[in-house]
Amino acid sequence: MLNVIQLLPDSIANQIAAGEVVQRPASVVKELLENSVDAKAKSVQVIVREAGRNLIQIVDDGVGMTETDARMSFERHATSKIRSSDDLFRIRTMGFRGEALASIAAVAQIEMRTRRAEEELGTLIRIEGSDIKAQEAISCLPGTNLLIKNLFFNVPARRNFLKSNSVEMRHIIDEFQRVALANPEVAFSLFHNDQEIYNLPAGKLSRRIVDMFGKSYREQLNFCEEQTPYVTVHGYIGKPESAKKARNEQFFFVNNRFIKHNYLHHAVVGAYEGTLPEGSHPFYVLFIDIDPSHIDINIHPTKTEIKFDDERSVYAIMMAAVRKAVGLYNLSPSLDFDSDVNFLAGVRPKPVSTDVNVNRNGNADSKSATSGPGSARPISPSWASGATQQPANERTSLRNESLDKAAGSSFDIPRKADHKPSVNNWQTLYEGVAGNASPSPGPVAQPVEKGDWLGPAKPAPAITEPPTAESEPITLGSRANQLQVSLESPEQDVPVLVDDDNIVQIQNRYLLAPIKSGMLLIDQRRAHERILYDQFHASLTKRNGASQQLLFPKTITLMPVDFQLALDLRDDLTNLGFEFDELGANTFVIRGVPALIMGENEEELFANLLAQLRADTGRLKLDRIESMARSLARRSAMRYVNRLSTTERKALVNQLFASANPSYTPTGEPVTVVLSLDKIAGLFR
Repeated sequence: MLNVIQLLPDSIANQIAAGEVVQRPASVVKELLENSVDAKAKSVQVIVREAGRNLIQIVDDGVGMTETDARMSFERHATSKIRSSDDLFRIRTMGFRGEALASIAAVAQIEMRTRRAEEELGTLIRIEGSDIKAQEAISCLPGTNLLIKNLFFNVPARRNFLKSNSVEMRHIIDEFQRVALANPEVAFSLFHNDQEIYNLPAGKLSRRIVDMFGKSYREQLNFCEEQTPYVTVHGYIGKPESAKKARNEQFFFVNNRFIKHNYLHHAVVGAYEGTLPEGSHPFYVLFIDIDPSHIDINIHPTKTEIKFDDERSVYAIMMAAVRKAVGLYNLSPSLDFDSDVNFLAGVRPKPVSTDVNVNRNGNADSKSATSGPGSARPISPSWASGATQQPANERTSLRNESLDKAAGSSFDIPRKADHKPSVNNWQTLYEGVAGNASPSPGPVAQPVEKGDWLGPAKPAPAITEPPTAESEPITLGSRANQLQVSLESPEQDVPVLVDDDNIVQIQNRYLLAPIKSGMLLIDQRRAHERILYDQFHASLTKRNGASQQLLFPKTITLMPVDFQLALDLRDDLTNLGFEFDELGANTFVIRGVPALIMGENEEELFANLLAQLRADTGRLKLDRIESMARSLARRSAMRYVNRLSTTERKALVNQLFASANPSYTPTGEPVTVVLSLDKIAGLFR
């Protein structure tokens, strides 16, 4: 019988290894940057053309290599860092498996120039597809200069699966940022198509963060450090108010190696003790120094995932370090006896002297204050807690406001402080409650748009007299009234509103409307998200998004990765209604925004949309139109948690039920919930 098993040729084995090591141009940049850092370089320059398809050049001033080392570096499993199996448990450098250069040489054309400082001549090596084409002595600068040309030139299938230049460039920038953050003592620069993207001088970590992400980060950086015999944690964390929805500015480094670790991220978020907005992620750059024998870094081909032998201890130390920094720099909410900044926006403020309970000695009440930094909690506004401390004129004012509170304080956030409550029409609050009288047609019976939170009560129908045209209530038409279906029937699944004039708003967040089978509860923000998504999706599909021109154009400077994303999505952003032009490196001038979302900060809207798109691109497998419509709808709907007038409530419900899917958001979250009569009755048992 013939033998069928044989060894693979080195060229094929290298291509197989390249499939794991070299996934895209960013993989090449990562491996070569780590090699430069291991070579003790003080300055590293990265030059890229066509997002790495045509050229990737890494120039460093490291120790360089001899002629023999230069030739051996392209052999498989050739490394200067492993001598015995015990060395695998003491690894502190980046590359150690000896596969990077061999794998890259298998799928690209490589030209390397290298020289040691103590030698007069250096070495030039040319390789194409693992075949050495030339090796000779040349004159060159100390260090190493590597040129990677025509990546995947001999593997057309892999080259065809590369994404657009902007997407591949974003991945290169991500890898560049990680290596640059891990090594702030090394100067880094990045050029793409002869345009400078980053020029980072050597310095401290804080300066590296500001140089990389912008001057706005200078105000939010707070140092974090915790030392234990087992592990040391140090780095910088951001303030809670600077947290972002997109999770793309969180960096963990273990022994200067970037890692991804959801367990440790949970520890950091938990240390903020509820001070973060819902769904937001804080900025942090945290370094973990630990004995290499306690970790396993070789469990993933890209070495971005590691295992600790005692994850619980690392989790606890990480949380303690961040919690200490949060308290030390007063990042959590604290009591303020001179202002009302701790109260929620929209709550009716009281005079300065009565913001919190204070005893006669001027000390905070023990129920409100806490001892120790970082342990304070947000203050929940409560009118009952401070009633006895108020002067007589304020108690009188509160008594006059009691009717307003009875009508709407439990449902809507009160009005602004400069709007004095009116009690002239208090009789209208009780008309129709007991079915005793109908409101008079005079001015007293008219609803007050700004202060009538529940709307006028519907009068009880007269029993003895038939209704006339003058006595019948006038109902404004609504699309929801045309839905002649009921939940009580098995074939009907859309609720019909009994009366859309009595839609109640609860805490500026929910809408409550009566239906035949009970009550319909609508999430106001999610309803706006569903409506905006339908409108944005139609604009992108039909390419007819309306744009509102800005009277004064706004200039915005973005991170390089977001700048590249905006260039890639320029046509789609224009279809939405954005109008912008390039104004230099990483800078745009915004001349117009979508007409559907006027009233927001244009620079913040544009930057947040790009950040959301970047996050969705990596997480969701959606086409571009779907992703953009979802991202902008989610981002724009955040500002719709506010007070709505009666007309606005009806319009919102009308538009919601005009949607093809009013019950769910584009991401599948429920928009409406039906509280049946049986469920309501069960709450009182």
